[in-house]
Amino acid sequence: MIRRVAAAALAATLTLAQPAGAQASSYEELQRFSAVLNQIRSNYVDSVTYNGLVRAAIDGMLRSLDPHSWFASMEDYEKLSALDRGELAVVGLEIELVDGAPTVASYAVDGPAARAGILPGDRIRRLDGQPVAGLTEKAVTLRLAGAKGSRVVIAVERGPRLEPDTFTVSVKRGTPRATGAVSSIRMVDGQTGYVKLDEFGPKAADDVAAAIGRLQGMKARQVILDLRGNPGGIVTEAVDLASEFLQAGVLVFSTRGRKKSVDEDFRTSHRGHYTDLPLIVLIDEGSASASEALAGSLQDHDRALILGRRSFGKALMQTGFMVPSGFIELTVGHVLTPSGRFIQRRYQGLAIQQYFAFAGTGGIAEDTLKVFLTDHRRPVRGGGGIAPDVVLPGGPALPAWWSVAVDSGFDSAVADSVAQLLGADATSRAAWIGASGQWQGRLVAPFLARVRSRLRLAAQPDSAVSAEMARRLAARVAFVRWPPDAGGELLLHSDPDVRAAVGCFSRLKELLAGT
Repeated sequence: MIRRVAAAALAATLTLAQPAGAQASSYEELQRFSAVLNQIRSNYVDSVTYNGLVRAAIDGMLRSLDPHSWFASMEDYEKLSALDRGELAVVGLEIELVDGAPTVASYAVDGPAARAGILPGDRIRRLDGQPVAGLTEKAVTLRLAGAKGSRVVIAVERGPRLEPDTFTVSVKRGTPRATGAVSSIRMVDGQTGYVKLDEFGPKAADDVAAAIGRLQGMKARQVILDLRGNPGGIVTEAVDLASEFLQAGVLVFSTRGRKKSVDEDFRTSHRGHYTDLPLIVLIDEGSASASEALAGSLQDHDRALILGRRSFGKALMQTGFMVPSGFIELTVGHVLTPSGRFIQRRYQGLAIQQYFAFAGTGGIAEDTLKVFLTDHRRPVRGGGGIAPDVVLPGGPALPAWWSVAVDSGFDSAVADSVAQLLGADATSRAAWIGASGQWQGRLVAPFLARVRSRLRLAAQPDSAVSAEMARRLAARVAFVRWPPDAGGELLLHSDPDVRAAVGCFSRLKELLAGT
């Protein structure tokens, strides 16, 4: 019986099939889609709805185009808008898909998730007991957000895929996501200012310009602009920010698309206020989109030295469109740097999990073969993101038991007791921030002893991991003893990327000249 039904179906298929080489019209393709939809709706073994089937078809269509076009229902769109407006409380995580798993791309240093021990690279498996497999990063972000003071239970996986460490933490949602773009403005030393730009939201350029003005009021003569973990945002804000460092009428980047209306050269609107300010930009694999456009432009014009690790590799321009009962963000153009580089990492022929897994890598070798030249004739290449002028190593990965111990309060038990022994005056604060030699003995040793006795683990970190633990525990001491900003100051001054940047200022002109 089964064979007769299959044979009949095959015969019907052959009868309706197009002649070899013939191409179906748009109307015929829609007829085919409608016929398949109706057959599934009528005959599929499980009960299904048109709504679910059409949504799956929409998601499939967009995924077949590129990894960055997406659709949201009206309900999700309204939640995303509320999140962008700062009306929902968050835990301080930026999420991206890596090998299909929602993964922490970056985090707020003193955010709720960071205080609970979650780290970049951690993979989220469940939220409040519900699996997140198959969800988009935006869907996971929405589930992490909620009312201020509410809690979300996050099940996390860390380490190798085949033998990961797993743990669960309960995180209290903090204040709504800040609408300001700049999260840190500090002096690194007597002449070096530091600005951390988290994303290219509204007024990002104004916020950075104002921050630099404040730093110059503190006697800063050179500035580090930190774009690490910056996922991008409004590309015109990148143009406005570039305008602060370049002369008037300078090309920042170009967009090219299928429609002529997309083709545009974005140029600086005025002579910047900081055209002569020595500038170093920090990037990493979490720097994407508008961050890369800005870094690529400043690199092509030899206006700033780029330090860190290869950026994400996204150079696609999206535009949003309202559609019935939803919203679609569609890729409409390519972004090119002033030298003509297309730095988008290849996505054709790759599953979305593969695409995100290659973040921070050069991608396909053939995509990076062509050499482009900066204004000073320095060679640079396209494809696979922005390669920094000075490559810096990444930090060590902390073990899962670190986060379990932090969520259990072991860090506060050790750090808070040390904090109470320190003076509250500015001299004591400065001494602690510069006392890295003391952190191991006073903090790491008792912390590990507590881990071994309470968690019954060997807990034998190598020197690099131990040093990073010491740094984080010391920052906890500073947060407690000298609130609200001493912890951030300690993390900045002990940041190896920042220290490397400071060391490059003396050779900045030489490095940018390509000699």
